[in-house]
Amino acid sequence: MTQSASPSTIHIGFMRRSIVAVGIVLAGAASGCGDGHDDGLYQSVPASEFSAEVGARWFAAHYDLVKANRTSPPRASRQFGYAGVALYEATVHGMPGYRSLAGQLNGLAALPSPIDAVHHWPLVANAALARMMSEFHPEDDATITALEQEIVATYRANTGAEVVERSAAYGGDLADAILAWAAGDGSADLAACGAAFVPPRDPLLGGWTPTGPGPIYGLEPCWGSLRPFVLVEASDCAAGGAPAYSTSRSSAFYAQALAVYNTTGDGGAALSPDETAIANYWADGAGDTGTPPGHWIAIVGAVLDEGGFGLDVAAEAYARVGMAVADAFIVCWEEKYATYLMRPITYIQANIDPEWEPMLATPGFASYSSGHSTQSGAAASVLTSFFGPLAFTDTTHTRLNPELGLADRSFANFYEASNEAAVSRLYGGIHYIFDNEDGFDQGLCVGAVHAAAVDFVK
Repeated sequence: MTQSASPSTIHIGFMRRSIVAVGIVLAGAASGCGDGHDDGLYQSVPASEFSAEVGARWFAAHYDLVKANRTSPPRASRQFGYAGVALYEATVHGMPGYRSLAGQLNGLAALPSPIDAVHHWPLVANAALARMMSEFHPEDDATITALEQEIVATYRANTGAEVVERSAAYGGDLADAILAWAAGDGSADLAACGAAFVPPRDPLLGGWTPTGPGPIYGLEPCWGSLRPFVLVEASDCAAGGAPAYSTSRSSAFYAQALAVYNTTGDGGAALSPDETAIANYWADGAGDTGTPPGHWIAIVGAVLDEGGFGLDVAAEAYARVGMAVADAFIVCWEEKYATYLMRPITYIQANIDPEWEPMLATPGFASYSSGHSTQSGAAASVLTSFFGPLAFTDTTHTRLNPELGLADRSFANFYEASNEAAVSRLYGGIHYIFDNEDGFDQGLCVGAVHAAAVDFVK
């Protein structure tokens, strides 16, 4: 499962993007690239000349809305995926040398293009993301509108009124087109599909059974049928297969359950202080945080802030991670409801120790494979392909969930963080080791498919 890369490695892909960005800035300076006033004498200022602030503020706000509304991890991943595409498409026409995702993503044939006139790319992004957030969280429209207007106010004094209006109109049109594309991904059929779901496995043969409040057959049983962003279908990154279910003490399955029991102890009593901290740090429960996919979106924000990157880098990073975690949840959920495997708590209490309890509350859906591991592997893969083996400090909880009292954690690279996220589910007592390892490999597969199929640079 472990993936690593030398921090001294020079990442050619990101260097190429950096060189393109520098070239844009120099070309803009040489041509008299101006302040964005709509007097016909100025070009649109390239996205690379603006800070990442607009993207980072909107995705932090999105995290807060997901947290406040207790959005489930699969649904949060879908929202982050489409929001990432919206940010990228809102800025790509201000990124010479880059190409649209239209024609590269499943079902996305075309998108509106800006008219041949000056646009202010942060304001295009602002309008597009506000429209996306209003669709995802309509009950929070007042909060969304307030942030949109606040961002407009920061740029209005140095931007002509016609440019402000034109940029907002284009951003809105772009978001509407992306939302129309999103509506065709199968999400409208989830309720009917879930109502008709028939468990594929009997509990006596290792089938999942509820371990707490939640839907009787588990959360979002048909999520794996959604149209992926990049993968052709979820089975493109199928898991290797769980051990054969058995209650025999000499079986591989019993050994895996016993490993959970021995590693954690009752309620996590056998864990070291650092293992306990890791389990809590990556728990990312809905309502307590912005969910596991939100954690990786927040990591993007931390990296952008620490590195002082521009809007162009932010747009590509959020798009890459948003689409990767969205496809990872589709892949993982397809596996969960095809395998439909019982959780460690059910097996251990029935076969090892009836009094045992995990440290963390067991989620209300099947065990194999691990969603944390799958989406963390995917996120680490696409982030490494973009930034290289970048050392960073994860400030997610101190920035966005200070009430949890969880300290920042620093990592040598993205794979180190994703490996820690994966093993946290073992420490929490809610996943078998094979759940985590096979899920992580699924995530790496998602990242590899994305890297091969999507080209951001022309």
